[in-house]
Amino acid sequence: MRNILHIFVFLTASVSSAQFSQSIGNPSKRMVELEKFAGSIYINKEYQEANVIDEKSGTYSTKLRYNIHTDALEHKQGGKLREVIKTPTTYAMINNEYYYYCNFYNQHGKRKNGYYILLELNDMYRVYKKYDLDITEPKEMDPMTGSAVTGKIKTETKFYLEEGGEILELPMSKKGILSTFSDKEEEIKEYIKKEKIRLKKEEDLVRLVAKYKALKNMDTNQSQNLLSNRVQNN
Repeated sequence: MRNILHIFVFLTASVSSAQFSQSIGNPSKRMVELEKFAGSIYINKEYQEANVIDEKSGTYSTKLRYNIHTDALEHKQGGKLREVIKTPTTYAMINNEYYYYCNFYNQHGKRKNGYYILLELNDMYRVYKKYDLDITEPKEMDPMTGSAVTGKIKTETKFYLEEGGEILELPMSKKGILSTFSDKEEEIKEYIKKEKIRLKKEEDLVRLVAKYKALKNMDTNQSQNLLSNRVQNN
């Protein structure tokens, strides 16, 4: 799974390290209205040591934090808040997580652009995770308690299988994953039981997708495309 690291080392070794360049950054704005909510729009409020790789200009050392709400990699430069330019040719590593800005489509042909964190790279497919927010707006008066309700922000993690620029969100329930991989339902069910797979655990989910790929590769008369037998209403 960590062959991703070797790719990153190759890329960073091929260019020289430098301070972050304004040419690959855009102005950004504070989300003041959400700062009073319980919870955070950031994975980590503090800026973390990071490397930004721009395929055109090189590798840059800086401090970043990921804003889930605006789907942006933020940094401060000259006292001003800026964000890394959103393009597939510029990506970053923060705390050993590799952020790629991707232009994907889902199974319904809808654009799903944004920052995806690469978990597994394969010659046929890739597995990503993506952070999302569940935001509950504040209420001046709760009809049940008669008191004000503070706005809340909860971070959610979603996982995706990508093949040929098309992505499919992977369900976090056993029923959902068996439906998604329905052409190999019995084999996957047995594998989950035997290996005690926990679908919300990154490593286990990556192993499960690899198992599904291996099962597909055993077929001689069926398509080995992992998304060819997807459930259309997912």
